Amino acid sequence: MTDIPAIEADRTLHDRLLDEWGMAVIDGRIRPGDRLPEPELGGETPSRTVTREVTRVLESMGLVNVRRKAGAVVNPIDRWNFFDPQVIRWRLGGTHRLDALRELSQLRAGVEPLAARLAAAAATADQWGTLTRAAVDMVSYSDRANEQDYLDADILFHRTLLESSGNLMFAELGDVVASTLEGRTRHELMPAVANQEALDLHVEAASLIRKGDGAGAEAAMRRIVDESADAIDRIAAA
Repeated sequence: MTDIPAIEADRTLHDRLLDEWGMAVIDGRIRPGDRLPEPELGGETPSRTVTREVTRVLESMGLVNVRRKAGAVVNPIDRWNFFDPQVIRWRLGGTHRLDALRELSQLRAGVEPLAARLAAAAATADQWGTLTRAAVDMVSYSDRANEQDYLDADILFHRTLLESSGNLMFAELGDVVASTLEGRTRHELMPAVANQEALDLHVEAASLIRKGDGAGAEAAMRRIVDESADAIDRIAAA
């Protein structure tokens, strides 16, 4: 029932049931107002403890509401926590993947350029050093941009950027951006070879932040998120 690839033998019943129900809710196979169905786990039956724990996790995400005597009922979409990293992963693994990518891209476009401007004034020497190393690592792994080493460097760059802004609310979006980048790689939406212009812009943004050039850093980061948005549009048109 789940669309998320995994080696089932290496996953607990809890995780498998969480993916089964979560993906079904996100994809609309279980609709608002419906109760969660009986698990379909290849003949395995999770204990009541497992189903109760999974239900609580889904409730914490706003996906279901546990009603006395009615059980777990799927909430309307406006109750869902779309910033939850697991919800993001399910959306990126589902049938509405491109819609999710566009929304996340729009969020990044609204936040990351401003974060770069703020970082030019607020970043510490250690944060700038981390940004620079991450950008260099991205270049080093650019010939396998669809693999884990490149992904780790990319996540580190953007997470550090948000933290370097000095804005605690921006910093809280680190998991959102990380989940977005993970989703692009996990679902084979990243090219094997990174875009050279994007690589250069990551290095440039780190340098401009170090120089304290807020306007320049903001412009470089806007070009980075614009390039990402263009890549999503190309995927949609393919």
